[in-house]
Amino acid sequence: MNVPRTKLFAGLLLLIFLLQCLWLLHAELRSEFGCYPETSMQRQSRVTEGLAQWKTGRLAGTANLPGSPSHPRDPHAGQGSDRYHSPVWYLVASAPVFFWPGHVDPAYEKTWLWLTRIPFLAFGIFLGASLWYVAHRLYGNPGGFIALILYCFSPGIIQNSSELCWNSEMGAAWGFFGAIFTSIAVAHTLYAPREVVLWNWRRIVLLGISLALAIGSQFSLAILIPLTLAFLLYLAPARRRAAGVIWAAACVFTVLLLATGYFFHLPTMWRSFGSAKLVDVSGAAFGIGSNYRNAFSQIVKSCPMLLILFPLALLVYALWKRARYFGNTAPLFVVALCLTLALAAPNYPGQGFLLVALPFFFCFVAGVLSDLIETRSGSLVRSVITALLAAFGLWNIVGLARL
Repeated sequence: MNVPRTKLFAGLLLLIFLLQCLWLLHAELRSEFGCYPETSMQRQSRVTEGLAQWKTGRLAGTANLPGSPSHPRDPHAGQGSDRYHSPVWYLVASAPVFFWPGHVDPAYEKTWLWLTRIPFLAFGIFLGASLWYVAHRLYGNPGGFIALILYCFSPGIIQNSSELCWNSEMGAAWGFFGAIFTSIAVAHTLYAPREVVLWNWRRIVLLGISLALAIGSQFSLAILIPLTLAFLLYLAPARRRAAGVIWAAACVFTVLLLATGYFFHLPTMWRSFGSAKLVDVSGAAFGIGSNYRNAFSQIVKSCPMLLILFPLALLVYALWKRARYFGNTAPLFVVALCLTLALAAPNYPGQGFLLVALPFFFCFVAGVLSDLIETRSGSLVRSVITALLAAFGLWNIVGLARL
């Protein structure tokens, strides 16, 4: 079967993305940056917590919660209960070393580090593929490739996919992106003349998995629960009952998956949810100038090309009525929401909203630029965008080569 050239090119871009991540990992291990510093010990603690749950049943991150299973604590494991993450966060990180014998031997630490990065590399690839699929469906080939190129050469995405920081949230980012656009896709299927609830069982499962991955990776992303419902009800006003049933079914499946992460210790799970730290929203934070500077700096460092393309896309969106349709408005709305939460809660976990917002930045920019490409000046716009993206990709590769 012949594979379309667009898919081959998208696959090539994702392969280049993976190679950049592997090169960054190689540079880290070669310089021994990741072998013994504090970040490595934190990462090792996270993995050890997850392994303890896999092998002994002691729930990771729930040490101080009443009713949690009582097991001897591993000397390398972190102390206290985790109010930001569910055991899913630990189980995912430790899954690749499930069969590793005993504790980590420093002589094999590099192998350990390579193995523990596999889930985050996979999340990075899956998120990139999902971004290309969504942008391609919404904006055509130009929009799909603009979004994917921005993603594949984004330093912030590459660093998080390589898990250079111990609290990488790539799983949360993929779950967040999947939950938003799955809910949008479900709403559009409600107009089909079929038995929508049964017909949508695949999307119900996908929505449940996305919600469980996002919320299990970071409790603050529970905001997806009302957000996905809002998209469903807004996009299917004539089928709100069916939309509500589908959303409720997905939420039930989400709870079931999260319960699996708790090994069905339901009392502990409910106590964990009750003590979870969501977002410390403070109105006073909006008056602190350093919060804006830090958010701006983090976004620009994550993808410097947004410094040029996002203001341009925002200006075009504001001045050109044709660009103001749902396909562009939805990602912009999510970007605005994530930025608001990040500014209102500048500390962790609020900082995680800047990462999950990046794919929506890319979608919005790709949508507006693809609209410009369809104008009479499309050839000139295409040439300028191609030159900018090529320079961006080359700049990033040269920067990595210097490591």
